[in-house]
Amino acid sequence: MANAREIQSRMKSIQDTMKITNAMYMISSTKLRKAKKSLEETEPYFNALRNMVSRVVRHLPDVENQYMDVRPRKAKEDRIKGFIVVTADKGLAGAYNHNVLKKAMEEIEQCKNYKLFVVGELGRQYFKKKNIPVAEQFHYTAQNPSLHRARIICEEVVEQFKAGELDEVYVIYTYMKSSISTEVDMINLLPITRDMAMQHQMEKQGVFNEEVELQPSPNALLNNIVPDVIMGYIYGALMESFCSEQNARMSAMQVANDSASEMIRNLSIEYNRARQAMITQEITEVISGAKAQKKKKKARKEVM
Repeated sequence: MANAREIQSRMKSIQDTMKITNAMYMISSTKLRKAKKSLEETEPYFNALRNMVSRVVRHLPDVENQYMDVRPRKAKEDRIKGFIVVTADKGLAGAYNHNVLKKAMEEIEQCKNYKLFVVGELGRQYFKKKNIPVAEQFHYTAQNPSLHRARIICEEVVEQFKAGELDEVYVIYTYMKSSISTEVDMINLLPITRDMAMQHQMEKQGVFNEEVELQPSPNALLNNIVPDVIMGYIYGALMESFCSEQNARMSAMQVANDSASEMIRNLSIEYNRARQAMITQEITEVISGAKAQKKKKKARKEVM
């Protein structure tokens, strides 16, 4: 059994760690509320843009546009897929990063040609360790998602898609199913397919009898609004991932706090037992000393 001083030292160390985990929990809670508010404020705008694209496709099913080019003449095995993988810059968030990277590896293993666009330092380090080339790594975006950073990512992948350097673009991210659970998802950004646009219109709009006037032309309209739609998807993925990261970190810190509290409780019991043992030993020594003195005095009297 450890002595009381060693137990006290361990308890103090755990209590100091609990101060850190409590602080991290509170910081993540504040960031989560702020991110949710920002996402709620921007969602209506990007939903309106998505609805507009869906309406154009629905009213003009034969419209052709560069963002709807599915590369029909290119063989499936020769198609180049771009994956935007959203991870975190820091750990201590449970299985948050592991789940995203696992999904990314599953998709990469099924592709012959691909390009990785990584958000988050942990993702960059993971692929570097695996000797997997990364086409672009976006610094500081995971911890500070914003429309500006989403626009930078959007411009990069859109330009490569238009230049024929990418045939398909996907984003792999984590979204919050509820306040206590998250799930990894992958959505197709480019090319925009008619089925995808029509499905979104059926889910979100639900209205088909309307008159639409397109100026100056359907193609010009799509060229202007599709990049913003793609940016909206990317921004939504960044914010959802950020919220999921903070939620996962809060859960991890709560588990750490609970474990630390349990450890302190057990150490307190052990400390009390150690103190009782020390007190018992001291009492025993005092009694033994008193008995020895008593015997010594008695022996002197007998001698005298």
